[in-house]
Amino acid sequence: MRERTVDRPPGPSVRLKLTLSYAGFLLVAGALLLATVWEFVLRDVRVVSSRPGEFVPIRSVILHDYAPATAGVLAFLLVFGLLGGWFLAGRMLAPLNRITRATRTAADGSLSHRIRLPGRQDEFRELADAFDTMLARLEAHLAAQQRFAANASHELRTPLSVTKSLLDVARADPRRADDPLIDRLHTVNTRAIDLTEALLLLSRADRRTFSREPVDLSLMAEEATETLLPLAEKHGVTLETDGDVAPTIGSPALLLQLTTNLVHNAIVHNLPEHGSVWVTTGVRPRTVVLTVENTGEPITPELVSTLTEPFQRGTERVRTDHAGVGLGLAIVKTITRAHDGILTLTPRSAGGLRVTVELPAASSHHGSAPPRPRPAPPGPEPRWDSVPR
Repeated sequence: MRERTVDRPPGPSVRLKLTLSYAGFLLVAGALLLATVWEFVLRDVRVVSSRPGEFVPIRSVILHDYAPATAGVLAFLLVFGLLGGWFLAGRMLAPLNRITRATRTAADGSLSHRIRLPGRQDEFRELADAFDTMLARLEAHLAAQQRFAANASHELRTPLSVTKSLLDVARADPRRADDPLIDRLHTVNTRAIDLTEALLLLSRADRRTFSREPVDLSLMAEEATETLLPLAEKHGVTLETDGDVAPTIGSPALLLQLTTNLVHNAIVHNLPEHGSVWVTTGVRPRTVVLTVENTGEPITPELVSTLTEPFQRGTERVRTDHAGVGLGLAIVKTITRAHDGILTLTPRSAGGLRVTVELPAASSHHGSAPPRPRPAPPGPEPRWDSVPR
């Protein structure tokens, strides 16, 4: 499900509100000052008449000259208040804008960014320091979780591999070839290996510890569909691939894993038999799009919103021989986020699911993606043969 911000009706900015407040206050203060001058000074001004000891008021004469000057002063105060208020409000809100940008950066998954607001202590700097402290603690907590998942996965791989080898030897023994317990243990061990590999991949993608290079999503889609075509044919699922060249920047191994997970998920959850899976790629302004759509049972929007959580499945009915470990879409979400993309899950009205991955398009200075040769994973990045659900 695509993550969105709160939909609010548009309104005036805080800077505009402060500007109008400053200008209004200055205008009212100026009007009160001018009214005070008129009330206590100019209203009772008198001049000496032709008769001795007689004073004649000249209020009308003074008002005739005072009123235009008053209007000019008020107009000047209004303009000065608007310009000065806009400038002062911008200066006052600059730290808040910096905090907002840091918050959006953290919301996009980058916890290493810090505000480090300079200057003396005040409310804004106290807020910025508290936010930096929170980010540091969150980053440390997340790093500890990722290290634990990676270390646990590494430690589990060796005993699970040994167990798999022992089970293979037991299955090769003619006396135990038909033992159902051996088959059940082999299935459980294979599932544990898949889960371990999936957790390791999930941790690695979440840390964004991968090199980036030009990648064509259409090639990823072709390779994933070719790899999973035997699985689709086995279950009578029609697998179709179409689309344009979709150049982006990222990890070929991770993007291939993302595409493979989506296609595998579409095949496994394509019930009843003889369904269809469509894999398409396209280009939008500054964005490349990968869409995987499949037929299947109707899915409620409430259920769709939980599918990217770890160990969640769309339906109880899946092809049990390829049920996966419940991390396929969670891995897709993590890889998409690590590539600064957007993942959207939409239930189809006729049943099934439509998954759309939007990634930033490759800019011109990065060059275009390689034309047609089949991409291979880079040396330091391992290939993941298992396809977790």
